[in-house]
Amino acid sequence: MFARVQSVEPSDGQRVRVVFTTGEEREIDLSPYIATGPIFALVRTDPAFFRTVFVDGGTVAWPNGADIDPDVLYHGRTPPWAEATLYTEESRSR
Repeated sequence: MFARVQSVEPSDGQRVRVVFTTGEEREIDLSPYIATGPIFALVRTDPAFFRTVFVDGGTVAWPNGADIDPDVLYHGRTPPWAEATLYTEESRSR
């Protein structure tokens, strides 16, 4: 099933309330999704900017072009950019 984001509202910290097109409502902590990458720098460091979150084409997005794939959020997957970071950190620790 391809769930898309129908609505999003900022909550406390780096959490958002999301309603998916499936009708499911969830509160999601976005901190693991925005922890790395230059596109997310402003999103993770400026609470006022974080709160500008909106829905763009079924995706959670911000005015600077940052977005998070709705399938990643819906299924609780590790985003590809975070997997690359985890792999690099594991390689260094060996």
